[in-house]
Amino acid sequence: MLKQYALGIDIGGTNTAYGLVERSGNVEYETSLPTTKYKEPEALVKAIYNDIIKKYSIDSILGISIGAPNGNHFTGNIEFAPNLAWKGIVPLASMFHRKFNKPAQLTNDANAAAIGEMLFGNAQDLHNFVTITLGTGLGSGVIINNQLVYGEDGFAGEYGHIRVIPDGRICGCGRHGCLETYASSTGVTRSIVELESRNKMTSALFQLEKPTAKDVFELAHKGDIFADEIIEYTARILGTSLADFACFSNPKAYLLFGGIAQSGPNFAARVKNHLEQNLLKIYQNKIEIRTSSLHDKNAAILGAAASVFAQKTIKPIQ
Repeated sequence: MLKQYALGIDIGGTNTAYGLVERSGNVEYETSLPTTKYKEPEALVKAIYNDIIKKYSIDSILGISIGAPNGNHFTGNIEFAPNLAWKGIVPLASMFHRKFNKPAQLTNDANAAAIGEMLFGNAQDLHNFVTITLGTGLGSGVIINNQLVYGEDGFAGEYGHIRVIPDGRICGCGRHGCLETYASSTGVTRSIVELESRNKMTSALFQLEKPTAKDVFELAHKGDIFADEIIEYTARILGTSLADFACFSNPKAYLLFGGIAQSGPNFAARVKNHLEQNLLKIYQNKIEIRTSSLHDKNAAILGAAASVFAQKTIKPIQ
C-alpha cells in the first residue's frame, strides 16, 4: 500500500526547508535549499519538485502546505515580504499547485510553527500561547482558545513589525524601530556595530571577518563582556515588548523558536526576567517562557503538514 504524505515547506529569508510528513507526525524525508539562490520563486518550486520526484511518487502526496513570511492564508500569496528577495505579490500556492497538480495552501511561517508546536511539540498542553520565531526576522503565531488567529486578511500576529523603539533602526519593511530589527539573528549582528559600549573594542567579535549571532552567543559563553551585553540588550527589548503584547491575547506562555532560542537556557531566563519586570500586575507570574522542543526537527514543516491532515478537503488555489 502506497504511503501517504503531506509536503510541508518552510520558506525563510535565508533557507527553505521542506519535508514529507506522515499523518503520525513522522518526518519521512527532510532537506533544505538556500532561498537566496533562487532569484525567481518559480525556480525554487521547480527545484523542490525535481528533488521530490527523484525519491517519491507524486501519487503519495496528499497535499502541500507552505509557511512563508507575509503569507496570506486566504489568497495563497506572499505579499511584500521584507526579508525575501521576491518583491511584491507572489502567488506561491498557485505555483506549487500547478507544478505538482496537488492541492496547495499557504500560511505565515510563524503560524505554521505554532501549529507544529501545538500538535507535536512543547505547546501540546496549552490553549493560549504565542510562538515567537527568532530567525532572519521575528515572526509570531497567536493561538487563542486553541484557534490560530488569522485576522481579516490573514496577517494577524505580525509582532516583529510592531515598533518598539521610536525612530529606531531601519527595517526591511521601510519603517523604523520594528522589534525584529533588534530581536532576531539579524538584529543581534546589527547590535555588534550599533550598540554603544566601553567594552566594544576589546571584544573578540571584532577579530572575526563577518561575526554572526551564533558567534555572539559562543563568545558570551566564553566570557566576552561585549557579547554578553548584546545578549542582555536583545533579551531586554524582547522581554519588555512581550510584556506589552500580553495585553492583547493574555497568553499562558510565549514559546521561543529558532537559533537564538536554542542558544541555551540563559537567554530564555533573561527574557523571562525582563518580561516579569514590565508586566501589568494582573499578568505577573502567570506567563511562562518556553523554548521549542522541536529543535531537532522543523516545527514549521510539521505545522504546515498538520494543516494538510487537519482538513478533509483542501481546495486547490487557482
